[in-house]
Amino acid sequence: MYRSADLPRWRRAAELMGRRAECGVLDQLIGAVRAGQSRALVLHGEAGVGKTALLEYLAVQALGCRVTKVAAVQSEMELAFAGLHQLCAPALDCLDSLPPPQREALRTVFGISSGPPPDLFLVGLAVLSLLSEAAEQQPLVCLVDDHQWLDRASAQVLAFVARRLGAESVGLVFATRAISQDLVALPEFAVEGLPDADARVLLDAVLTGPIDPQVRDQIVAEAHGNPLALLELPQGLTPAQLAGGFGLPGAFPLSGDIEETFCQRVNAVPEETRRLLQVAAADPSGDEALVWRAAAWLGIGTEAASPAVEAGLAEFGTRVRFRHPVVRSAAYRSASAEERRRVHQALAEVTNPGIDPDRRAWHRAQAAAGPDEDVAAELECSAGRAQARGGLAAAAAFLQRAATLTLEPAQRAGRALAAAQAEIQTGGFDAAAHLLAMAEAEPLSEIQRARADLVRAQLAFVTNRGNDAPQLMLKAAKRLEPVDVDQSRATYLEALSAAIFAGRMATPGGDVQEVARVAGAAPRPRAVRPADLLMDGTALAYRDGYQAGLPILQQALTDFGAGMSAEEELPLLWMATTTALRLWDADHWDTLSARHLQLTREVGALSELALALTSRAYLLIFFGDLVAAETLIVELRAVMEATGTHLAPYGELALAAFRGDLPATLGLFEATKKDATRRGEGIGIAFAEWSSAVLKNGLGRYQDAAQAAARAFEDPRESMAMIWPPAELVEAASRCGLSATAHDAYERLAEVTSATGTEWALGVQARCRALLEEGDEAEHHYREAIAHLDKTRLRVDLARAHLLYGEWLRRERRRTDAREHLRTAHGMFDAMGMSGFAERSRRELQAAGGVARKRAAPAESEELTAQEAQIARLARDGLSNPEIAGRLFISARTVQYHLRKVFTKVGITSRSQLDRVLPP
Repeated sequence: MYRSADLPRWRRAAELMGRRAECGVLDQLIGAVRAGQSRALVLHGEAGVGKTALLEYLAVQALGCRVTKVAAVQSEMELAFAGLHQLCAPALDCLDSLPPPQREALRTVFGISSGPPPDLFLVGLAVLSLLSEAAEQQPLVCLVDDHQWLDRASAQVLAFVARRLGAESVGLVFATRAISQDLVALPEFAVEGLPDADARVLLDAVLTGPIDPQVRDQIVAEAHGNPLALLELPQGLTPAQLAGGFGLPGAFPLSGDIEETFCQRVNAVPEETRRLLQVAAADPSGDEALVWRAAAWLGIGTEAASPAVEAGLAEFGTRVRFRHPVVRSAAYRSASAEERRRVHQALAEVTNPGIDPDRRAWHRAQAAAGPDEDVAAELECSAGRAQARGGLAAAAAFLQRAATLTLEPAQRAGRALAAAQAEIQTGGFDAAAHLLAMAEAEPLSEIQRARADLVRAQLAFVTNRGNDAPQLMLKAAKRLEPVDVDQSRATYLEALSAAIFAGRMATPGGDVQEVARVAGAAPRPRAVRPADLLMDGTALAYRDGYQAGLPILQQALTDFGAGMSAEEELPLLWMATTTALRLWDADHWDTLSARHLQLTREVGALSELALALTSRAYLLIFFGDLVAAETLIVELRAVMEATGTHLAPYGELALAAFRGDLPATLGLFEATKKDATRRGEGIGIAFAEWSSAVLKNGLGRYQDAAQAAARAFEDPRESMAMIWPPAELVEAASRCGLSATAHDAYERLAEVTSATGTEWALGVQARCRALLEEGDEAEHHYREAIAHLDKTRLRVDLARAHLLYGEWLRRERRRTDAREHLRTAHGMFDAMGMSGFAERSRRELQAAGGVARKRAAPAESEELTAQEAQIARLARDGLSNPEIAGRLFISARTVQYHLRKVFTKVGITSRSQLDRVLPP
């Protein structure tokens, strides 16, 4: 890093003519950073409009701050984390202060140490922490010029950081020609052309003699206020043209493309100088020694630099600097295709393969005139190294270029398929489709055909979450059978998962029963693993019925985790957790959901974190710990905002429904159905209907609840996945006099709950059976339900059993007994924050002659914002500031900032006092 005072002043004050508004915005930003706040800003506008000058103005004005800058260049766009390393390298002395997972993530992507490829969003969190640590010593200003040429990995990470800035004393300013998808929703400022009056003043400042008024008006009009055009274009006019004579509008060349104008100026210097500029433009590092070595290889002498310096195009000092990024682009564009190949060949020859093998490989690839297996193989090695650092976008680019340089059909197809899979992982779906087409244009081996089918299936699944993905995965799995049994079975399991998600919206031949039928006939594995048990049991259950698959699935849950590495567990934990749910196995659901959440955090698999948080939040809702569930759902929102993950708001919807929040539930219900329909995710529609049924039963709107519950499991393809709707339907239908509907729903429920035999399943079954009986038989089943559920942690179902029993007792005119159970139910619902069911039990208790004791309001201050409350709860539960920061994707410094505000608002002075001011 360097201080603002050390920055070269390339621009004169005249160049910021007419920029009062822009400078005012930048002054406010630097003032906020000095005051301990953080700010992000995107300056956008056409080439030459003055964005670079504004960044340099900000650097000079940042007195008392540390300034670090990255200037992205076009030729380095495919080198993963190149821009990020340039920005962060001066702060790496703070690396040891980061939490271990974050520290190792940065060490891996920067090539300091080796390790498994880290999740991209863990890298983003690590960079946020690193910048925060650097800003502890002195406010920090980070400048990113020409963002449009930043490598994709760096662009994603820095956009992540910009969205998560809080109270770190960090300013992050991007300059770009157009706002990319990464930068959408960040504060932005459009840098436009100068007003005519300021344009004339600026033009006059650089003119060396008199000018024809018509010529001046023409320059001002055609420059459209672009400062670079105003400063540079007049240099191409002769004194005669400026003074009059030929100075008529249109009598001289004035291109609307500033880059073209610079191309003309580059072409005007001697041949050797032009070639030297091309070498410097092709090497983004600015390493003077490297540039001169390449120049020497091309036979260019040191005297070639003087004309470039005299023409104001570049400086050759301790580093090579172009006058403006547009000059670099113009110099590179001025070269013919053959000249560019020669330049890249020279740079490849003088780049040390031991120190920078990937840059050397990239230069060699750019130098190749046609297919070259040696270069392609080197690029393939570079792709492996990039992937190991988490640079999937770079890996895809290396592999794509390797494929184009490959002549042998099988290798070409293999590299194209590998590139397509990398593109899918980075969200480059269009590029993946193009690469898939490239691969399929070649004659494919059986395993390559299988891989191609798998890529097509994965594309379908990630783009629409269902529909045709199961069929495509089946096709891939079938092709893999004779060549790779284990991979084939893993693909069948993926097909089952995709079919369960698709549910009622699956295309013909891709529904879960058909997938189960095909998967059930898959070849047997050499050794049976938990993944095989999950696949076999799930296929058997959907094909032959719940009881058929139950023993195998129970064995899968029992064996899961034993002797498995984290890499083996992680891809299977979602399926294992949902299997426990479908088996009414709350103990395994608890253990596996906790493991899933722990593992995703430990290894930094943030793309998997949304699923883990959703599963755990659901468990906590059934446990009656709605406050803890809300904590995870708030964290889930932070995860999805930070990572751009798209997941229907299942957890948020269930929480609103169980709380009895009608407006919130209805809003989320509509959003979830719309989103699930758009993505072809039938199971999402079923979950939305079930949540609606829970809400309506809590509010006593039984007719509506019955209709919603019936819709939730009306499709047989979703019956095994949707285990809860029958219980809601039994309760609602029995209250509406729909006896036949209630009995049918009970039979479907009992078929499953009797088979699994867990305390949870038997308790819910007995509760529902009681609703269908009368007299002593009903009472027996109510008591049985309470006895079973009292042995579990499922407080919501236990409270509902007390409520239904109390309501039955009141109708039987046993008012004293009724009050006991209704008071228990009301106390439990009230304590859990389930206001709908609490109000229902209060009304029943009042009708039975009792009075509900209202729970005292929690001491938590209503002034706390949602984020402050979340941070306060995590701090109360014993998490350190860095741990809280990791959960919420903010910096530890921002956590401390919010905690100070919490202490002030609730009137305490230390973390140990949080327990008495927050609800348990």
